[in-house]
Formats: sequence, C-alpha cells, structure tokens
Amino acid sequence: MSDEPLRIVHCFRSPVGGIFRHVRDLAEAQTSAGHLVGIVCDSSTGGVHEDRLFEAIAPFLALGVTRTPMQRHIGFGDLAAARRTLGILHRMKADVLHGHGAKGGVYARLFGTSMRLGGRRVARLYSPHGGSLHYDPRTMTGRMFFALERMMERFGDGVLFVSDHERRTFINKIGEPRGRTTLVYNGLRDEEFVPVEAMQDAADFLYIGMMRDLKGPDLFIDALADTSRTTRLPVSAAMVGAGDDLPRYREQVRLLGLSDHVRFFDPMPARDAFRLARHVVVPSRAEAMPYIVLEALAATKPMIASMVGGIPEIFDEWRHGLVRPTVEQIAQKMREALDDPIQFAGLMPPAESLRARFSAGVMATAIERTYREALRRHS
Repeated sequence: MSDEPLRIVHCFRSPVGGIFRHVRDLAEAQTSAGHLVGIVCDSSTGGVHEDRLFEAIAPFLALGVTRTPMQRHIGFGDLAAARRTLGILHRMKADVLHGHGAKGGVYARLFGTSMRLGGRRVARLYSPHGGSLHYDPRTMTGRMFFALERMMERFGDGVLFVSDHERRTFINKIGEPRGRTTLVYNGLRDEEFVPVEAMQDAADFLYIGMMRDLKGPDLFIDALADTSRTTRLPVSAAMVGAGDDLPRYREQVRLLGLSDHVRFFDPMPARDAFRLARHVVVPSRAEAMPYIVLEALAATKPMIASMVGGIPEIFDEWRHGLVRPTVEQIAQKMREALDDPIQFAGLMPPAESLRARFSAGVMATAIERTYREALRRHS
C-alpha cells in the first residue's frame, strides 16, 4: 500500500504568488514520483503569465487543471462556488485533498469530510501559507477568521507549516493545534542554484511581487526616494508585478519625482527579473516562507529583506541583509549596498548552505510521508 501511486488534488484560490509556486513545484515532484495529480483553483485571478505557467504544467497532470470562480472574501457567492468545487473534487476521486491558503484549506477539509462520509478513504491536509494568520486578533475580522480556523481543525487530518514562525503564529493567534502538524520548508530545484548575473544596464534595486501594501511596494518606493535624496545619486529601480493597487504605486513614483528612474514591468519568471537589477529588496510587512527570498539568494543576488515571518529562518546566521519593514531601515541598507556592493554581497547566506536546507526533493518526500500517515490512520 505504501508504494501505490496516490491520487492527489491541490485546492487553492488565487493562482499567483508563492502559493502557486509551491503547488506547481509540489505537483511536478509528485508527478515525477508516479502519483496522479490535479489542481483546482480560481478562474478569475491571474493573467497571461499565470496562463503560461498552467499551459506548461497541465500536460503532466493526470487529473488535470480545473479552474472555477472562487471569491476572495466570505459571501453568498461561496455557496455556488462550493457546490461547483465539490462536484469537481468528487469526479477527481482523490486519495488526498491538500488545501493551500484559507479558502483552499476550508474546501479541502469540508469536501474531504463529505467524500469520507460517502465512503471514500481520503486524507484532508491544510497548508496555511500565511493566509488568515495575517489578520490582527484584536479586530472583529481577525477573531472571526481565527474562530473559523479553530472550528475547521476537527475536519482535517493535519496542518503542514512552511516555517516555524508560521507554526508559532498559529499557536499565538488560534491556539495549540489539536491535530497533527508537520514543518516542511519550501524547496528549490537544482537548476535554481545557478547564479544569475545582472545585465549591463541593470537598475540598482529590484522589487518583484504582488502589488499590494502587505508586500511593501510603497515602502520600497519611499526608501528609494530617501536614498536618492541622502546620497544625491539617481538611484534606479525595476518593479515587477501586478495587482489592483499598481496604479497607486505608479502615482507614488510620479509624485516623488522618480519617474525617470523607476521602471514597471508585468509579471515574469523570477530569474528573468533578477537580470534587471543588482540587488533585490523584499520589503514585506508580513510573510510566511516566501519563495522569492529563496530564489534570489540561490541565484546569488544580494538582498535586503524584511525581518518578518519565516525570512529569518532562511537567512539563518547570515542576517546582515535583514531589516524591519520601515522606510528608514530599508533606505539605510540601500545606502550600504550602494557604498560597498562587494562587501554587502559577501554577507549573504552561501548557496551551499541554502541547498542543504531547502531542497524540492526533501520537501516533496516529507509531504508524501504526511499524506500516507494520514491515510494509514483512517484505513
């Protein structure tokens, strides 16, 4: 039984950012291991870049890619979305339902329970990836989501955390997990440890990610303005990403007089974006275990990153590039990087250390072990 291929379905809402990257890597590794894998996610988010990623992976997924409308916030539309998704998952006849993010976690656990009541042996796993854990427990919204998270525990077979920080946040905001938990770091493929050199006319700094305040593009822009003002140099930047708030960030750049020195780009593969600048900045206000930090360091890009979420776990003892997500601290590190780029680069975590701790193969093996343990408990 332990060697039999599994029918694995990954369920999540938005096919953008770190969750999508995590699911793609995991699905690829699980397919290579002989499992039958499928994806169910939202059809109303994502763009041309994400469509290309789906086109690349879909032919290898035996259970296919099914996209159906899923709204971000809780509302009446969830009833219709839930009914559609339940039908899709029943047709896929999964052995494992793995939900990613808050909405995917609810769907995987509730619908997995429904399938189990119908006689199907199915494991119900949940990976928060930050998700509802970003909410403030002092707010009504936060209390509502944390109460929902606590209630949903009874419908799941385990929670997989991508960082120890995420696990501790769960305990602090929701309580000690009542079920089984597993810590599995995100992992990179071997080819991602090949260095990426900046192009000859590269910008000084790169922001790459979703265009929303949680990820800190506004802090990045203000820090650029501060650095330009204090150094009296034309500090340049590339900003790669999309989102509803993008027009606001373009206007922020204009109002600060940075239009001649900041270029905006549509979403693109991270390693292509790394060529656009000499340093990478991740100014997030909150994170779980962001792939972009792993990718940039593996590509030997000097980095400035917020000291939030699981990011310090990635840097380990090499913490010179870490800052609090404030304009003042980001700008100070920008000045350090510009003053002595060789010394700054030498203070980054070595690629060999990263490879030993963050491997896609190790990640997939640990997650499969969790799946099989859950199935054995309910055999």
